[in-house]
Amino acid sequence: MRIWRKLLVSVVSIVMISGSVFISTSENNTVEAATSYSSLKTKLNTIMADNRMKSASTSVTVRNAATGEIVYEHYGDKRITPASTMKLLTGAAALETLGEKYRFSTTVLTEGKVEKGILKGNLYLKGQGDPTLLKTHLDNFAATLARQGIKKVNGNLVGDDTWYDKVRLSAGILAEDEPYYYAAPISALTLSPNGDYDAGSVIVTAKPSKNGRATSITLTPATGVLQVVNNSKTVPKGYKNTLKVTRKVGTNKVIITGNSPLGTSGIKEWISVTDPTAYSLDVFKKSLAEKGITFTAASKVVQGKVPVNAKALASRKSMELKDLMIPFMKLSNNTHAEVLAKEMGKVIHDEGSWKAGLLVMNEYALSIGLDASKWTFEDASGMSYSNKVTSSQLSKLLYLVRLEPWYPIYSKSLPVAGSSDRLIGGTLKNRLKASPARGNVTAKTGSLKNIKSLAGYAKTKSGETLIFTVLTEKNKSSTIPVIDQIATTIANY
Repeated sequence: MRIWRKLLVSVVSIVMISGSVFISTSENNTVEAATSYSSLKTKLNTIMADNRMKSASTSVTVRNAATGEIVYEHYGDKRITPASTMKLLTGAAALETLGEKYRFSTTVLTEGKVEKGILKGNLYLKGQGDPTLLKTHLDNFAATLARQGIKKVNGNLVGDDTWYDKVRLSAGILAEDEPYYYAAPISALTLSPNGDYDAGSVIVTAKPSKNGRATSITLTPATGVLQVVNNSKTVPKGYKNTLKVTRKVGTNKVIITGNSPLGTSGIKEWISVTDPTAYSLDVFKKSLAEKGITFTAASKVVQGKVPVNAKALASRKSMELKDLMIPFMKLSNNTHAEVLAKEMGKVIHDEGSWKAGLLVMNEYALSIGLDASKWTFEDASGMSYSNKVTSSQLSKLLYLVRLEPWYPIYSKSLPVAGSSDRLIGGTLKNRLKASPARGNVTAKTGSLKNIKSLAGYAKTKSGETLIFTVLTEKNKSSTIPVIDQIATTIANY
C-alpha cells in the first residue's frame, strides 16, 4: 500500500466528491490513430455508423496497453454514466488502499462470566463489514460457545454495527430497485445467503405444491425478519408460470403473486432486507438455539456497542481481498463495491461512510494521474445515474493499473469473454462466445436502464494487448450487439 502518495492529493481530491459538476474543456469527436492502426480505425468507424450508436450518446477510446497511446477515439472526452464499469476504479482503489491480503472480521464477545452453564451478561455479535458472512459461520460461532459450556444467556443478544455509519443506502438508489439484492442496504454487520455473497439479501423460493393451493415458500437462510404474504397459486401443468416475488418498499413484507404450474421449478428471487443487522442477529439466535443455547424470558435482541471491557469468545476472518475480487468483479456485486468504499473510509479516515470512502477513491485516482474534471461519482458500484466519466479517463485507468504490483489479481478478476464457468466468465459468460473474442477479451460490463458499457482488454491476433472502453447512454435500443462487435473487431485485429 502506498498510502503516502494519497496524502499529497487529499485536498485537491475534494473536487471529485459526489454532487460536483464539471464541464469538460473539450469534447473531441475526432478519430486519432497511429498509421499502423489505420485499418482498425476504418473498421471501428464503420461500426460506429450503426444507427444504434448514432442514436445514443457514446464515448469510445482504444489504447495500446504497452505504451498508453490512444489509437482510436470517438468523443473520448464526453462524460457518460458508466454503470458497473465504475467498479474498475473501486477495485483498483481497494487493492491499493487495503492491500490484497486484507480481511474483514466478525467477533462474538461478552462482558459477563459463565457460571454453571449460564452466561451472566450480554452476548455481542460485532461486525466489521464482512460481506462473506454465512449462516454456516454463525453455526460455527454457536458450536464454539457450546463447547465453552454455555447453555443459557441471561443477558441480551446485541448486534454491534458501529464500524460503519448508519446510512444504509447509497445515493441514487431508486425505489424500484430497493427490494432486490443488487440494492441491499449496507451495514457493518450483515449476512449473505450463499457463496455468491449477496450480503443483506435472502433467497426466496416459490415452488408449486398441490393444484389449487398456494405455492410452497422457502427462505434461505430461514429468518423471521421478512414477513411473507403469499398470494400465489399452484395451477395445472401446461399453464404459464407467472410467479413474481418482490418486497413492498420501506417494509419487510415479501409479496408473492402469480401462478406456479405443476411440473415446473417455480422461481427464485434474491430479496434485500431493510435492516441487515437485525437479519444477522435473527439468524444467529437460530444458530444458537440449534446448538442448545437459549435465552431467558427477559432477554432481548437489540443493537448497541460492545463495551471496552468485553472479551472475545469466538471470531473469524473473511477470505483475503485478492479472493473476494473474484465474486466482486466477475459477478459485478454492488454490495461488495459499497462495503469496500466504506471500509476504505474507515481504514484511511476512521470513518466508515460513503463520504470518506469516495474521498479515498478520489485520492487514489488523483495520485495515479487521472483528471478530476472528467470524473463525478456518488457511489462505488455504479448504480447511480449521476455518476459520470469519459472513456478516455477509464481507459487511462486501465493503462495505469498495469503498472501496479497487484495488477495480476486485478486482471484475473475481470470477466473472460465466453467462458462457461461463471466464476471465470462472470457477466461475459454468455457474451462474445465466438472466436476471436472468446477467451481473448477480459472486460468489465456495465448495465442500467438505457445505459450499456464495456471496458477492458483485448488480445489481438498479432499478439499485442489493446485497452478499449465503450460507454453508451440514452440508448433507444440495446447497444450490446454493437459493443460486442467492437470488442470482436479489436480482438481480430
